[in-house]
Amino acid sequence: MNTQLVTSSRAFSRSPARRALALCALFAAAAAIPSAAPAQTTGASANAATPQQSYVGRYDIFAGYTDLNSPHVGLNESGFHIQAGINPRRWLAGGVDYSSSNGSLVLTPSLLPLALQTQIAGALGQLKAAGIIPPTYVLTVPTDSYTQTFAAGPQLMFRHYPKATFFLRPSVGAIRERATPRATNAVALLFAQQLAPAGYKVDWTGFYGVGFGADIAITKHFGLRPQMDYVYDHLFNDLLRDGRETFRFSIGPSFHFGKNVAR
Repeated sequence: MNTQLVTSSRAFSRSPARRALALCALFAAAAAIPSAAPAQTTGASANAATPQQSYVGRYDIFAGYTDLNSPHVGLNESGFHIQAGINPRRWLAGGVDYSSSNGSLVLTPSLLPLALQTQIAGALGQLKAAGIIPPTYVLTVPTDSYTQTFAAGPQLMFRHYPKATFFLRPSVGAIRERATPRATNAVALLFAQQLAPAGYKVDWTGFYGVGFGADIAITKHFGLRPQMDYVYDHLFNDLLRDGRETFRFSIGPSFHFGKNVAR
């Protein structure tokens, strides 16, 4: 569920594809866990409605670690993710979702609109011709980023395994990002001041995509929840040329409580 600009992703923790593969492996392992004794059910409708899960709490809460990755701008952030939900039906849940994360990236002219790239290239060319900066100078502006996501909506639940509940949801919400340039030389400082006169830049925008994951049961009221969201947004569209795809991977404990939802 906000500024974007940096170098390429690093190793496992920065690879959305590898995180997705790891998540799938966790799901497969969870589904393979054998059940103790299936709960007794009666009637065709009971058999169709998740016969192997005897308890489905009306409420649930999740809190855990999150990794937010926007490869196009080279931004990777770590933080926390919380969710609160209600289960009106065994196959349907609804809830709210919030995450907060921090990271850094490197802003380069290639991320900006073409007209602005041309202006910057002309100015740098003049400085190089005058001998003020070396011919090999490359403009980069390290930037700190603080991102918050806000979302709410429905979630489809698949309870066909005794120890794992799979879920799928639309990811629709709003994202807020604060970018703070950290120029390391006079030319970069001048550039940063033009883009963010206040010393930082804040933007809000909507996002949309899809999320999926699983609750792996450890006890009746406690589990482990790995999950991933894939969304698209275009933060700082007055500054950044392109929108971005963002992957959010989260993992942490989930807590289930309240009256058992009827079959």
